[in-house]
Amino acid sequence: MRYAVTALALALAAPAAAETVIVTADRMVDVLAGRTVDRPVIVVTDGRIAAVGTGGQQPAAPADARRIDLPGMTLLPGLIDMHVHLGGTPLISGYRSLEYTDHFFSLLGVPNARATLEAGFTTVRSVGEDDRVDVALRQAIDEGFIPGPRIVAATYPIGATGGHCDENTNVPSLARTAPGVADGPDEVRKKVRELRKLGAQLIKVCATGGVFSRNTDPGAQQMTLEELKMAADEAHMLGMKVAAHAHGADGIKAAIRAGIDTIEHVSFIDAEGIKLAREKGTWLGFDVYNTEYTLAEGAKNGVLPENIEKERRVGTLQRENFRKSVEGGTRHIYSTDAGIYPHGDNAKQLAVMVRFGMTPLQAIQAATTNSAQALGREKDVGAIAVGRYGDIIAVQGNPLANVALLEKVGFVMKGGEVVKGGR
Repeated sequence: MRYAVTALALALAAPAAAETVIVTADRMVDVLAGRTVDRPVIVVTDGRIAAVGTGGQQPAAPADARRIDLPGMTLLPGLIDMHVHLGGTPLISGYRSLEYTDHFFSLLGVPNARATLEAGFTTVRSVGEDDRVDVALRQAIDEGFIPGPRIVAATYPIGATGGHCDENTNVPSLARTAPGVADGPDEVRKKVRELRKLGAQLIKVCATGGVFSRNTDPGAQQMTLEELKMAADEAHMLGMKVAAHAHGADGIKAAIRAGIDTIEHVSFIDAEGIKLAREKGTWLGFDVYNTEYTLAEGAKNGVLPENIEKERRVGTLQRENFRKSVEGGTRHIYSTDAGIYPHGDNAKQLAVMVRFGMTPLQAIQAATTNSAQALGREKDVGAIAVGRYGDIIAVQGNPLANVALLEKVGFVMKGGEVVKGGR
């Protein structure tokens, strides 16, 4: 018969049975409610959280569900780092990078992605990579070829000629313009469209000079308000968020006024900038840990004296302004600039945020629910809640009493699959 279907064909066409995993522990940090709950029971089905029980009461689940019990541990949602550079290493800096072939640093993205995931960071935002390595890593991870976090990729950052995101040299024969350079609003518009066409999921702009670029002043504004507004308007029209590298006070305020979603570094923010960020609801991402690593290890790794001196000048002011920003009631995400320090050490910033004014809960919320909101992905990540991905981590003890415990994550689950511990 023309429309007959065999039993074998039906069996092949039927969907696979849903896989269910049950995770229990002594306690859980409920980042949405801002409290700890005892004896959580989390049911994860087909990679997403199907139910959350507390007090040891187990929600309905299949009898054959796999069970993972984590006595003595605290569950938290997978952490989110909003500022990473996966295609590189701080161990090879300055002119030492010229010793290596073109795609050497791109290949480092593979172990870097794994180290990040195993450190408990199940989602990251990549805010600038050569050769679109973040897009390649995202594709390889999503297809299951390599382990790594969920990646939201920016590809090349957009910046001005001779600015922080250009390639600067005094040797004319070696002069090269970075792929993200755009001067004037029309060029910025075209660059946003081009980056999206080639795989970008968000846009990064370089509003000011930087610490690790040659011959730029971190405090100096390098993109105009009109250019920044064009980047924000065009990206938002295309459904993308925008992050701005901005150290200097004027560049920070211009980026906020332009409608940029997150401001990165935020080193020299002033009282007016804090007030403006609070009023606009702009997310601020202070990378307050990496100064310690750069000042301790940078010279050995090849960081140039000019850049180390800039780091020394920027870091002290940045931390004091972070404290003022917390006291001023602004909204904070978790941005570390991983790649300036070794990947996998992302959680070391939590204790520094607490040292300079946050509570442990506030620091953890910055790395979970706040960052999920800033990404526009609060239905998927950032909390242990029904409907979100089964991205769950666990540590021994209570991180609300000692946030540094998160530097040694003992269990990591991403999308319902265990990638560390709990076997």
